[in-house]
Amino acid sequence: MNKFSQAFWVANTVELLERAAYYGVFIVITLYLSRVLGFSDVQAGFIGAFFSAGLYLLPLFSGALADKIGFRNAMLLAFALLTAGYVGLGLLPTFLSSAGLVSYSDSVEGRTEFHGLIEHPARWSIVPIMMLIMLGGSFIKSVISGTVARETTTDTRAKGFAIFYMMVNIGAFTGKTVVEPLRKSMGDTGLVVLNYFSATAVFLAFLLILMMYKSQKNEGEGKSMSEVWRGLVKVLSNGRLLALIIIISGFWLVQGQMYTTMPKYVLRMAGEGAAPGWYANVNPLIVVLCVNFVTHIMRKRKAISSMLVGMCILPFSAFLMATGNLMSAETILGLHPVAFMMIVGIALQGLAETFISPRYLEYFSLQAPAGEEGLYLGFSHLHSFFSWIVAFVVSGFLLDTFCPEPNKFASHEAWAAAAQNAHYIWFIFVGIALIAIPALFIFSKISEKRE
Repeated sequence: MNKFSQAFWVANTVELLERAAYYGVFIVITLYLSRVLGFSDVQAGFIGAFFSAGLYLLPLFSGALADKIGFRNAMLLAFALLTAGYVGLGLLPTFLSSAGLVSYSDSVEGRTEFHGLIEHPARWSIVPIMMLIMLGGSFIKSVISGTVARETTTDTRAKGFAIFYMMVNIGAFTGKTVVEPLRKSMGDTGLVVLNYFSATAVFLAFLLILMMYKSQKNEGEGKSMSEVWRGLVKVLSNGRLLALIIIISGFWLVQGQMYTTMPKYVLRMAGEGAAPGWYANVNPLIVVLCVNFVTHIMRKRKAISSMLVGMCILPFSAFLMATGNLMSAETILGLHPVAFMMIVGIALQGLAETFISPRYLEYFSLQAPAGEEGLYLGFSHLHSFFSWIVAFVVSGFLLDTFCPEPNKFASHEAWAAAAQNAHYIWFIFVGIALIAIPALFIFSKISEKRE
C-alpha cells in the first residue's frame, strides 16, 4: 500500500466517524420528521430538501473559507457545530414533551409512538437545529476530500480517493447498523436516542482533530477575501465542470431515493416488520467490498470512462426495485418480494457508485490549483445540491400519489387500492437514469476533443 501522511489517515478516520453519525440519522430522517414531529410526507420532503440542498450548496463557500482559515481550524469548527446539532435533535422531543406538546402511547405492536404535534408550530423549531448540522457538514464535505487531494500526489490520487471512499462507506455501514436495533426495540423513541450516538461520534472526531491532526500542506492559508472571491468567480464560471456536476446529479437523484423514498415505501408495502436500515446498509457494504478492486481494474481508464460504466448500471437498479411490487410470490428467501428486490437494486446502486464517486472526486481534485483544493472539492459536491433538493420534493409527492400513508384510509382494502401502482415511483427514476447516460457520453466526447 502507498505510504500516506498522518494527516491523511486522521482525516479519513474522522470522515468515518462523521459518516456514521450522519447516515445513522439521515436514513430515518423522514421517519423522525413524520412519526416524532408530525410532519406530512410532503412537508417532510420539503424540510429534507432544504436541509440536503443547503448541506451541498454551502461547501462551495465553506470550502473557500477553509482554504483561508486552514483545514484544521475548519474541521474543529465543523465538528463543534455537528455535536451541538445532533444533541439538539435528541433533546428537542424531550423539551416538547416537558412543555406538554408531545404525548406517548403504545401501539398494538408495542412500539412507542409520539402524538400531539400535528399542526403545532413548535415542531418547526427543528429547522434551526438542522441548520447547525447543515453548516458543520458543509465544511466536512470540502475539507476532508480537500485533505486527500493535498496529501496525495498525481500518482497516488486515485488510490487515495478509493481509500477515502471506503472509509466513507464503513462509516455509513456503521451508522445504519445501529438504526434497526433501536427502532425495533424502542419504537419511535429509538429515532430520538439515535441522535445521541451521532453526537458522541462527532465529538470524538473533534477530539481526534484537536490532538492528532498535523499537516505541512498549508497552501492558501491567510489569503485575502478578495482572493477568495476571485477563486469563487473563477470556479463558478467553469462551464465544463458545471456541466459534469449537473449530469452526475442524475445519479445522485436516483441514489438519493434510498433515503427519501425507500424507508417509507418498504414499511408501507412490505409491512412494519421490514428493516429499511438493514436494506440501506447493502449499499456501503458493496462499496467497501468493491471500491478498491474497481479502482484497480479501472486505473488505466480515464475518470469519465469509469463514471460512464457506473451510470449504465443505474437504470437497472431502479427497474429491479420496481419489480418487487409486481411479483405474485409471498416471499423470496424469507423476505417480502418488495424488500428482496429493493436489496438487489440497492446492491447494484452500490456497485455503480464504486465506478462513479471516487473517480469523480479525483477528476475535480486534478482541476484544483494549489491552495484551492477546498474550494474545488466543495464545488464538486454541488451535484448533491441539485439532486437532493429535487429528490426530497419529488419523493414527497410521489409517495403521496402512488404509495400514501396507510393511516389516511378507513380500511386496508382502501389503502391497497390507492397503492396498487406504487412501483410507478421507480419507473420514473429509471427514466431519469436513462437520460443521464447519453448526457455523460456526450460530455466525455466533447472533453476528449478539448483535451
